[in-house]
Amino acid sequence: MPELMVVTGAAGFLGSHLCDTLVERGYDVLALDDFSTGTPSNLAHLQPRRGFRLVRHDITEPLPAQADGASGIFNLACPASPLHYQRRPVQTVLASTIGLNHVLETARRANARVLQASTSEVYGDPLVHPQNERYFGNVNPLGPRACYDEGKRCAEALCIAYRRQYGVQVRIARIFNSYGPRLLPGDGRVVSNFISQAIAGQPLTVYGSGEQTRSFCFVDDTIEGLVRLMQSDVEQPVNIGATDEHTMLEMAQIVLKLTGSNSVVERRPLPIDDPRRRRPDIGSARRLLNWAPRVSLNEGLRRTIAHFRQELQVPALRG
Repeated sequence: MPELMVVTGAAGFLGSHLCDTLVERGYDVLALDDFSTGTPSNLAHLQPRRGFRLVRHDITEPLPAQADGASGIFNLACPASPLHYQRRPVQTVLASTIGLNHVLETARRANARVLQASTSEVYGDPLVHPQNERYFGNVNPLGPRACYDEGKRCAEALCIAYRRQYGVQVRIARIFNSYGPRLLPGDGRVVSNFISQAIAGQPLTVYGSGEQTRSFCFVDDTIEGLVRLMQSDVEQPVNIGATDEHTMLEMAQIVLKLTGSNSVVERRPLPIDDPRRRRPDIGSARRLLNWAPRVSLNEGLRRTIAHFRQELQVPALRG
């Protein structure tokens, strides 16, 4: 009988890709989502598959009884884009604390392993570059991003507390700027914003000087890292991300070139607490998981652009 995996936040960007991978690898999957930012259409192709079940559920309520049969729980239930989590800061904090507590209690009863999807945001606006897992971060606990940043930091602490007090097996993945198909157009993340703006012929919004940097990891590579971490014996947090670092101005030019767009770049004020630099040290992932990103930025962006054109029903330019 196949093992049961529970995925919370299953109808979101990362959650839906993770469900694809788990189903293809022969697991039964109980997919949970409250559809506040995820959409059932991301999982429609899995609905006919035997062993897959999608249930509408808010993890700030106890998990459904079916989850007690799980051998693993991937907890991805939390808004991940600044646009969404700053609109619902209370719900964001509750998902990372009360919601995770329900996940961990289920894991404790079921003797299941939990993978907590943490984030590079636990490093805040880092004073150490690149960021390794030993760095404690530089986070403003009262700023507009705190609901997400501090929520995820508390979530890591709660995971470790459950391991120390109850022996629950926990894995913590610190995810850096993943992108790919099924991102929501214009959801506040730089890749989705730039692509949706470029193919619509709108100005690309660059905040501040545009010299702030990020490192972008294609979703297939991110999911492979999560699965390997879940299956490993690694108890420490592990960075999952790409190591190529790009400024926002560079990313805007790459997207314009790949889309063939004539859009211009439009400058706006830098948001409060927006990190200046962000690049992971993935030495732990390489050494402990034998993992590193494989999809190049250009290839990943081409696949993402094709998805956005299909979703927005905008044909590719012919040159």
